[in-house]
Amino acid sequence: MSQTLLIELLTEELPPKALSRLGASFAGTVFEELAKLGFVAKEAEYATHASPRRLAVSIPGVLAVQPDQQVEKKGPAVAAGFKDGQPTPALLGFARSVGLATDQLDQLEKASDGKQEVFLFRSVKQGQPLAGVLSGIIEAALKKLPAPKMMRWGDRDGQFIRPVHRLTVLHGADVIPAKVLHLESGRTTLGHRFLSQGEITLANADEYAGKLYEQGRVVANFAARRHQIEEALAAAAAAQGAHIAPSEGLLDEVTALVEWPVVYVGEFSADFLKVPQECLILSMQQHQKYFPLLDANGKLLPRFLVVSNLETADPSHIIQGNARVLRARLSDAKFFFEQDQKTPLEGRVAKLGSVVYHNKIGSQMERVQRLQKLAGEIGPALGAERKIAERAAFLAKADLLTDMVGEFPELQGIMGMYYARIDGEDEQVAAAIEGHYHPRFAGDSLPVGPVATAVALADKLESIVGIYGIGLIPTGDKDPFALRRAALGVLRMLLNLPLDLHSLLMATAATFPAGVIAEGTVEGVYEFMLERLKNLLAAEHPLADIDAVLALKPTRFDDVAARLSAVAAFKALPEAAALAAANKRIRNILKKVEGKIPALNPALFAEAAETALHAEFAKLAPGVEAQLKAGDFTGALKTLAALKTPVDAFFDGVMVMADDLAVRGNRLALLNALAELMNRVAELSLLAE
Repeated sequence: MSQTLLIELLTEELPPKALSRLGASFAGTVFEELAKLGFVAKEAEYATHASPRRLAVSIPGVLAVQPDQQVEKKGPAVAAGFKDGQPTPALLGFARSVGLATDQLDQLEKASDGKQEVFLFRSVKQGQPLAGVLSGIIEAALKKLPAPKMMRWGDRDGQFIRPVHRLTVLHGADVIPAKVLHLESGRTTLGHRFLSQGEITLANADEYAGKLYEQGRVVANFAARRHQIEEALAAAAAAQGAHIAPSEGLLDEVTALVEWPVVYVGEFSADFLKVPQECLILSMQQHQKYFPLLDANGKLLPRFLVVSNLETADPSHIIQGNARVLRARLSDAKFFFEQDQKTPLEGRVAKLGSVVYHNKIGSQMERVQRLQKLAGEIGPALGAERKIAERAAFLAKADLLTDMVGEFPELQGIMGMYYARIDGEDEQVAAAIEGHYHPRFAGDSLPVGPVATAVALADKLESIVGIYGIGLIPTGDKDPFALRRAALGVLRMLLNLPLDLHSLLMATAATFPAGVIAEGTVEGVYEFMLERLKNLLAAEHPLADIDAVLALKPTRFDDVAARLSAVAAFKALPEAAALAAANKRIRNILKKVEGKIPALNPALFAEAAETALHAEFAKLAPGVEAQLKAGDFTGALKTLAALKTPVDAFFDGVMVMADDLAVRGNRLALLNALAELMNRVAELSLLAE
């Protein structure tokens, strides 16, 4: 008989940042193990419950007894089972292994295993009761948890993330005997630490969530609780004529801190709004887990939302208490902001000399000097004034030594921008100090303006070349210096810029003292970035097209999108498959050529097909060259499609490797000229199936 199975561990407060993962892992592992053993259908659904004080799973349709299982064991080949009419040791050994005596060999069956006829023993294994396996399944689920540090409590040997006080295991209305972490299973649990009254006795597993909600003031399901908080926050913000400042992960963290969420509105003094709002928002979100409110223009309002774990008729003491704590936090931010202004950014730069960037490549000051030189070279190529680009690079890292960034590292660049404006720096310089960190993650905005872009490129290229050059190359999932992220940032910028990556890498390498970075670093970084570019483009283009374009080893990427579009258009042409195949054939022929291919000489043509191919090639080449120069890659490939007929005729009627060496060399020269023209947009041979 199948019924709902409920398993709950009642604990001390669990780590909030890990709770959703803990709940999903616990419930998922329990379900998978039960499904593997046949206690529940593999396609069945289950409910995951996770709150600050509990991990639980509720699975409908769980059997009390595992279904009987058909067991089949393969033995030796029939041909090797008997010798001279007597069973061989191999057959007797197999019989003993399945519990058969010598006179019971007739119970063995014969069947083919696909190669030969073998002996088989079939039996029925009786299903186990749920109670016999459940303790082991729960313990296995606990061991697989993506848990932070484990701990012991009391005088027991058991370990868990937090002390565990109760174990509830119900199958329908029955308590399933189980013992985990020295706890015996039962049917009682506890509700909210302050809003619930005493124990909650569960008559059956199906009433778990409802009874906890009604009697225990607990929304046990993590997803349901999160949705409830999200709706309450949205309603409270709308009532204030505001919207909530975005924050990655804060909603999940708050959901993991409360069991009975209630949203209250608090206020703080408008005097704090003199501090950059990013500081105030981060302080509220990171330190207090509050939700700052913004007006329609994105400007911070002197109000915030707090998700409390207590519901009361008079919440004034809760609101006032949270406002009082926040006041102290914002006062700290205001103090840091005012103190930082006493020293201009320029006055902080020299102190970067005492900050180690990496012991093999020097201090932050030495790094700033490299950034200055690089930004000064890149800036003019983008239309920026060299002096402004150099000034922005000079001040880019100065805010790392401010009190505000010391308290909130996430504000690096942002505070530098504010302080630069206060110091009277050029607005392009101020914007570049913040913008040079972009893009900070996948999907982030690119730096705006030539100065910010120049400093951003310098910053990321210096990191990549320097760290790669001292041998700290990313491997597997290890990338402690985030070189992959920096490379993707550079590539996203270069896809829209008229800059040569190889030249940039050479210029970057030249900023390091001799002997600091390894030989071959530039080529190694180029290949590393080319691989990243392939991954970046793969989200929107077929891999074969990308391989064809990147096979040319481009160093400018601002025309890569146009080349990929041209390849896609070429593949749609009826001539595409034949031309790609012919190109592959040409490439294979040319690979085998030893020595230098001679210059093309039309006077040596001996066959009409090669004369015709050369004539068509000579007619099309000027137009293709003009199209390529104009960046019309699609037009160039479409023009080249006209070569299909003469190319086919050439391979049908001409022996390339003729006995006459002069004729052979001339035909190779024709194919070489053809290949060079046809593969200027992409390596078409890679498109051949």
